[in-house]
Amino acid sequence: MLFSGLEDCLVRSAAPKDHSRIIAVLTDWWDGRNLTSMVPKVFLLHFHTTSLIAEYKDQLIAFLIGFDSQAYANEAYIHFSGVHPDFRGRGIGRHLYGRFFERCRKEGRFNIRACTSPVNLGSIAFHKKMGFALEDGGGRINGIPVFLDYNKPGDHKVRFAIDLSEA
Repeated sequence: MLFSGLEDCLVRSAAPKDHSRIIAVLTDWWDGRNLTSMVPKVFLLHFHTTSLIAEYKDQLIAFLIGFDSQAYANEAYIHFSGVHPDFRGRGIGRHLYGRFFERCRKEGRFNIRACTSPVNLGSIAFHKKMGFALEDGGGRINGIPVFLDYNKPGDHKVRFAIDLSEA
């Protein structure tokens, strides 16, 4: 059976055991960029109930790690998400974000935030298509608004925000 779309996927809440599966694919899915340090196990231990996994025939094909803000009762944050390169452009990422948004709306969390690297043009385009606005961080790289030295010197980030009450 060939993959024909979302109807062939199993989408479920993440579990702590999914951490090793995610770590195992990160470098391949990001064209050799080693981003494993961006997904510490603590996210799957403490935020697995707000995170999602998509599988096709028991193969991990997408994930979304998100959580509710502890500081702001009306906000949630998507920390990291990815779709297997062979499955991109089929609506899987949009579906995971939609499921996350649906849960957030039910809990009164209408402000959703995310960020990415300015070199990840695919992520920037995806977030814009999903309705996210790019936040002005005071810096610019190739015309893209960024927050310079976001986590450490040289680690610039593009931050996104969406208001689900307006979307």
